Amino acid sequence: MNKTQNSIHYRKQIQNMTLLFEVSQLLDKSLDLKEVITPVLQTISDSTSFNTLALTLIDENTGEIWVESSLGLPEKAAKKAVYKLGEGITGKVVESGESMIIPHIDNENDYLDKMDQRSRKKDDRSYICVPIKQGVNSLGTLGAGKIFTTESELDDDLKILTIIASLIARAAELRKRASEEKRLLTLENKRLHQELKEKFRPDNMIGNSQNMQEVFSLINQVSRSDATVLIRGESGTGKELVAHAIHYNSLRANKPFIRVNCAALPESVIESELFGHEKGSFTGAVATRKGRFEMADGGTIFLDEIGELSQMTQIKLLRVLQEREIERVGSMNTIKINVRVITATNRILEDEIKNGNFREDLYYRLNVFPIHIPPLRQRKTDILLLTDFFAEKYGKKNGKNIKRITSSSIDLFQSYHWPGNVRELENVIERAALVSTDEVIHAYNLPPSLQSAESTDTSLHTTLEEALESLEKELINDALKTARGNRASAARALGISERIMGLRVDKYMIRCTKFKKQELRN
Repeated sequence: MNKTQNSIHYRKQIQNMTLLFEVSQLLDKSLDLKEVITPVLQTISDSTSFNTLALTLIDENTGEIWVESSLGLPEKAAKKAVYKLGEGITGKVVESGESMIIPHIDNENDYLDKMDQRSRKKDDRSYICVPIKQGVNSLGTLGAGKIFTTESELDDDLKILTIIASLIARAAELRKRASEEKRLLTLENKRLHQELKEKFRPDNMIGNSQNMQEVFSLINQVSRSDATVLIRGESGTGKELVAHAIHYNSLRANKPFIRVNCAALPESVIESELFGHEKGSFTGAVATRKGRFEMADGGTIFLDEIGELSQMTQIKLLRVLQEREIERVGSMNTIKINVRVITATNRILEDEIKNGNFREDLYYRLNVFPIHIPPLRQRKTDILLLTDFFAEKYGKKNGKNIKRITSSSIDLFQSYHWPGNVRELENVIERAALVSTDEVIHAYNLPPSLQSAESTDTSLHTTLEEALESLEKELINDALKTARGNRASAARALGISERIMGLRVDKYMIRCTKFKKQELRN
């Protein structure tokens, strides 16, 4: 090989390497193979002597091979060209997984010319078809046509096309995996969303009492609207559960549900958490950050413990409710938002307004549709339903099959005042299910705060007269001890006469001298 041939060979290698680099760069640009395959074919055409190119893919369902993208071929013919396995050059390459070189297509009977190459070109044309393979399976083919030069040059073209086909196959495999992962994530998202919808719909909120039926009715009335809801009730009554039920039965059910506990956020960060901040707006703001309102755009934001907000934050929240727009901390630009607002509080906001802790105008903005959740002590008929539900739930969680709750336990549940409401009941059942050893929740499995005198055998075992005498004797002893056995001094301390003191000392057979002896010892 002379210097001229070496130079040509070297330039050819550089050209091929540049081509492979450009193709790989194009394939990395998008996860959608359809978006990049036409630019890939154009790059191949620009860097080689191929003037017709076609990429075909096999339909996994029908087994037919169709043209995904082409270059230099009649568009109508390319769209109509469909091959079966083993049919024509394309079908044979897909079926065998082996490349084919056709030096002269006019002399090849297997070349079906479905894309009308013979009729368009009078020159002696060659055709190369390489499989696009994923393991042992053929995904399709990469076909290229050119004017015949030499068979050695066709062999070189085959090598470069084979490498490009492998790059396309690798890209197709990655995209297929990404697509499958996305499909599985979408299915999982739908499944979880359906579970949430089932979990938080009013039908699955436990309660048959009249109070809870009224709550369910209110939820049903307000869910399909965009009205601002204020959920009121004591801690542990299930205000967040009601907020979930409203969202997942609303027209925004497929959009985000963002929860914010206003009491859990320090005053210094709550504005940034709600409205977001720009990079550099304060120490530690190393990047621009979306706030909860932006995250909830199109969906629902649930502001729990709304009564804990400071006056300054209340003013900014009032503007959001009025204008439906926010400003990030450190920014002068307003951002329009489409968010439904649900709030909750266990405070009496009317009292907070009188005390100057809560803005009256904000209260009226929030109190568009109030829902009051009754405390558990006002819905005693629901206690048995709730205990059955929690017993089954935590029995399964702890690997136990709770079959029964004793009558004495139920009596304790019914007589207890439940200051912590449903949350306290849930915790009590969880503990009882954990300590139960015989698949039964007994009264002695319950915490001391629920126990009665009868259940613990701690009822009074004395009469009132005996208890008073015992107290009187203790007080007289204590007074004599302080007075060092001096009856007169002890009587004055107790506010009684010396005669009565003498009678009581005799009655209880108290020896005053022992207190004098104690003084001597001291």
